[in-house]
Amino acid sequence: MNDSTLFLAGNTPDAPRSDLPGLLTALAADLRRVDYTLDGVAGLLGESAYRALNRDQLIPALLATEGATHGERTTAALAAVVRLWLLAVPQTRETLDAALPGIRADGLVELGLAEPESGPGGPGTDLLQAKADLRPYGWEGTEGEGADGSGGAELWVASDLAAHQQAGVLRHDHVLGIGQASTTLVQTTIRRHVAKALDLGTGCGVQSFHLLHHAEHVTATDISERALAFTRFNLLLNAEALHLDPERLEDRVSLRLGSLLEPVAGEEFELVVSNPPFVITPRTPGGDDSGQFTYRDGGLPGDDIVASLVSALPDVLVPGGTAQLLGNWEITAGTGWQERPQGWITPDTDAWFIQREQVGPEQYAETWLQDASESRDRKHYQDAYAAYLADFASRNVDGIGFGMIWLRRPHHTAPGTAVISRFEEIRYPIEQPVGPHLGTAVERSDWLAANSLEDAHLLVADDVTEERHQRPGAEHPGVILLRQGAGLRRTNLLSTELAGFVSACDGDLTVGQIAGALEALLGGSLAGEDGFDGGTFRTGLLADVANLVRDGFLLPA
Repeated sequence: MNDSTLFLAGNTPDAPRSDLPGLLTALAADLRRVDYTLDGVAGLLGESAYRALNRDQLIPALLATEGATHGERTTAALAAVVRLWLLAVPQTRETLDAALPGIRADGLVELGLAEPESGPGGPGTDLLQAKADLRPYGWEGTEGEGADGSGGAELWVASDLAAHQQAGVLRHDHVLGIGQASTTLVQTTIRRHVAKALDLGTGCGVQSFHLLHHAEHVTATDISERALAFTRFNLLLNAEALHLDPERLEDRVSLRLGSLLEPVAGEEFELVVSNPPFVITPRTPGGDDSGQFTYRDGGLPGDDIVASLVSALPDVLVPGGTAQLLGNWEITAGTGWQERPQGWITPDTDAWFIQREQVGPEQYAETWLQDASESRDRKHYQDAYAAYLADFASRNVDGIGFGMIWLRRPHHTAPGTAVISRFEEIRYPIEQPVGPHLGTAVERSDWLAANSLEDAHLLVADDVTEERHQRPGAEHPGVILLRQGAGLRRTNLLSTELAGFVSACDGDLTVGQIAGALEALLGGSLAGEDGFDGGTFRTGLLADVANLVRDGFLLPA
């Protein structure tokens, strides 16, 4: 039986088994009984130790759980589970049998979640160590939950042990757990009911969990059989919370093995989400990529992995379908960050890039060498660091950007008629989840494209405030700012005339009427002076007003 056959059967080497439904049911019941949830773990550890654990710092949690293992029975059981999977502290079989009486230690070993401790004692020792990370994950529901995916869930997610939980460099087919990038994509995704969604590069399945709350069917792909095996395990372990029938998983989920869009060639989706292997990694001479990490390295030079995805994704979208992904892009010396991404977009594709971070080659190399614990071998670290710098220098790269990408295949087919083409940098904190705000921003752009702005009645958004600054003794303010308190939290510098326009937006007068009044006022006060042209003023004002609507400062009444 080959690896692919084993995967389809739910039994992939070095991955948790998903072909033992009785054990999965028992495990879920045990974890629920000991309150192995986000709230349960936070309550056990205390606020400061819990925050440290979320930064991958184990010591405070180790100290907080040492005494708990000898406390009240339920608390001791939860402490044992936390120490095994989150803190990577081996536990005795007796302790695990008491903490998880339904599945017991032998069941954990059979599922591939624990194994006899390595090192002194070897096989046969009474101590079991974690073979995988298994941690609680979830999100809260919101009022009116339903088709938009706002319903809450409490889950458990298995992945490989992270760098802070084990010694040595990560295995090259490492299956990443719940990281900052995956939660960023979760928060960024615009949720709406769709028939078919694609999770491209699923990893351990985090994006699929959210998609299942607002998509009728989810296709999850990955180049790694182990990643798909972890996803299958997580889906079946959480079948009840995800509204899945374990015996008919294929009714709502399709797991596909393959690179990028190859597994879905010829298919179309209403929504695609992807946290692709976008890390820019030096290529090895002769094309030997055995040293690459499948969870992050795309196997192409530079930022070609993101470039190829952005260019190809519209082909797998239905008309009106959208794709959202994260990515890196190289910034060549002497150019703006947006120059390369702009070249990836066809004229008839709606696109919105938001750069959230920009670093130099040195910081980029340090980040990703530390990510896989490659800094633990000094000689390897020096050689790998030098390879990063040489690789970037070969393409004259002096910066690397990271950010969020939104794409849409328009309903129309006329070339060069994209509604949205935005490339902006937002490096300050924004409200999370930002997905709903991105969704309303898209709706406002569509509204502007479909309606006459001059005939519209506008209102100032509820979260907008005005701020004025002037020199002591000055008659008029020198700076007028509009600030958003929600969403992307933008700040807009206003001219006196635009500030006057905004102050008149109470829904009574049309945009054209307000603009006309301002034009007449200025035309009278500046009569005979050089430089005032009523038509030019009106055109510029309307363009500024359109931007305020697009950014959510002003809303259609």
